[in-house]
Amino acid sequence: MLNERCEKRTVILIDDTPLIHKIVDRALSEEYDLVFFTSGREAAGKLDEIKPDLILLDVEMPEIDGFDTIKLIKQNEKMEDVPVIFLTAKNDVEFELKALSLGAVDYINKPFSNQLLMKRVEIHINQALHQRALANYNETLQEMVREKTKIIKELQEAIVFTLSDLVEMRDNFTGGHIFRTQEYFKLILDYLAENNIYQDALKDVDTRLMLEAAQLHDIGKVAIPDAILLKPARLSTEEFDVMKTHTTIGYNAVLKAMELTEDNGFLNIATQIALYHHEKWDGSGYPNKLQGEDIPLPARIMAVVDVYDALVSKRHYKEKMVHREAMKILTEGRGTHFDPVIIDAVVSINEKFSEVSEKL
Repeated sequence: MLNERCEKRTVILIDDTPLIHKIVDRALSEEYDLVFFTSGREAAGKLDEIKPDLILLDVEMPEIDGFDTIKLIKQNEKMEDVPVIFLTAKNDVEFELKALSLGAVDYINKPFSNQLLMKRVEIHINQALHQRALANYNETLQEMVREKTKIIKELQEAIVFTLSDLVEMRDNFTGGHIFRTQEYFKLILDYLAENNIYQDALKDVDTRLMLEAAQLHDIGKVAIPDAILLKPARLSTEEFDVMKTHTTIGYNAVLKAMELTEDNGFLNIATQIALYHHEKWDGSGYPNKLQGEDIPLPARIMAVVDVYDALVSKRHYKEKMVHREAMKILTEGRGTHFDPVIIDAVVSINEKFSEVSEKL
C-alpha cells in the first residue's frame, strides 16, 4: 500500500459518537495519523493547522449537521481537493445525491467493517495523491511552456532589434532612432487608450506587438545603394524614386517571413508599417497614395513619430531642429501629411516628446 511506502497520512474524523471514534481508531490508527472532533464547526476552524489528507464526516450531529459542515469545509480553498467520505446510517438515493452534490467523494453506511473502511480510505487518499501529482505535473509542463515561450519571445525581440540596428548603422543614424520612435509611439498609444480614441482600431491589436513591429519600419533600406542612402545632399528625382522603394522592399521581406510562420500577428503589423509609413493623410504619399483612414493606424502613427525624430535629430545631411520648430512643422502638416487626430494627440503630450528626445 502507498501508506507503507511513505509517511503516514492524516485522517480527520468528525463524529459526535465516542463509539465511532473507537471503531475508527482501531481500524486506521496503524496506517494513519488520526485526529478526532465531535463538532463540525470546531473541525472546520482547525483544518489549516492540521492539513488532512482525508475527512470522515458524520451526517447527524448536534449544532450543525454533516451537510452544513462540508459546506464550511469546502469554503476553505485549501480543502478543495481533500476527499470527504460521509458516515451515515441512512441509505437512500436523495441522501447520496445531496452528499455528492456538496463535494463528498463517497459514503459508508453504518455499521461498517474495519476492512471496508480501510479500503475506502486507502482508495480515496491514493486517488487524491495521484490527482495532486498530475496537477503538479501539468503545472510543471505549463511552466516549461511559459519559459520556452519567454525564450522564443526574447530571441524574436533580439533578432528584430539586431535587424533594426543594422538599418540604423547603415543609414548612419546617430543616437538611437529606433529607441526614440518606439518611445514616441508608446506615448501616442497610451494617450489614445486613455482618451478612448480610435477604440475600434485598437481593441483587437496587441499594442506590445505594434511597438515591436515599429522597429522594422525602415528595414527595406538595407537594399538601398549607399550612394543614395548616404548622400549628404538633396536627392535627385531619380534617386528619390529609388529611395521610395524601401517601403515595398521592406514589405516584401516581412511578407516572406510571414510565409514561414503561423503566428503572423506581429509580422502583419510590421508589413503595414513598413509599406505605409510614408503615405500621407491627403493621399499624396507613397507607395500606394492611400488616403485618410485607409492608411492603417500603426502606419499613421509611425509617419508622425518618424518625421518628428528626423526633425529633432542630427543626420549626415542636416543639423537637428529644436522641439518647438519640429512641432510647428507637424502641426502645419495636420490634415494633409498627417492624421489630424494623431497630431492633436501629439500636441497634447508634446512636452513628453521633448523629454524623450532630450533623454535619448
